[in-house]
Amino acid sequence: MKPEYNAGKNLKELMDAAAILYKDEMTMQAIADVLSLNPIKVRKLLITAGVYESDTAKLVQQTFNTLRETQSYSAAVTSTMSALQLSRPSVTSYLPYEKGVYFPEEAEAANISAGAERQRHYRAVVVLKKDPCEENLWKCVVAFRGYKFKTMSGLPFTYTLKKGREDEFTKELWIDRREDSKSLAWSSVLLAYHNIGKIGEVVDRPKALGDIRGVSYIYGLFYRFGLIDVPDEVKEKMAKR
Repeated sequence: MKPEYNAGKNLKELMDAAAILYKDEMTMQAIADVLSLNPIKVRKLLITAGVYESDTAKLVQQTFNTLRETQSYSAAVTSTMSALQLSRPSVTSYLPYEKGVYFPEEAEAANISAGAERQRHYRAVVVLKKDPCEENLWKCVVAFRGYKFKTMSGLPFTYTLKKGREDEFTKELWIDRREDSKSLAWSSVLLAYHNIGKIGEVVDRPKALGDIRGVSYIYGLFYRFGLIDVPDEVKEKMAKR
């Protein structure tokens, strides 16, 4: 559960920000860059806020609203597609948001629901296990920032990522355990990764991955990512709340 998550509040904050920037005559792309969204979602936000108008948007909304009087939302979208010869994404992109905004993978966990966060983790792990490589390992690291991991002894920890000048995550994990924070270099993670014998094999202790700084944390990451398995007694410690 994430009691701090509020889809309505997040949507309103994004709408307000997009509307202000749009009134300052910023382009869709520029607003998208500021809000870490794509231009189509920015347009949808502006439509929801009631500050964006175009002939196409007006036609789609009028057609949809008329059909919506007698049809379900999904059916009205389908009928609008047929009437205007548009694709489903095109139709929905000109309709206001009803529930909330779907955030990109780079969005902070606090901005998405618990369900969306679980799906993000699931997708990242599936991709990594299907195609184990450095690129997909990094995507997994990005997806799991803020997740509560456990070390072999059961001690909890999380990590955060920082962004550099190009607004991209720098490849350094900042481990937060209790009151201490320390950095874990991406090169250390890769060194341990290349020391894995076979994906999914049991690794009885962190040092088996190498004499690497921060390997106790890497051990916890790799187990959760599905890269390694651990002994049953270790699983019990990691599973305890």
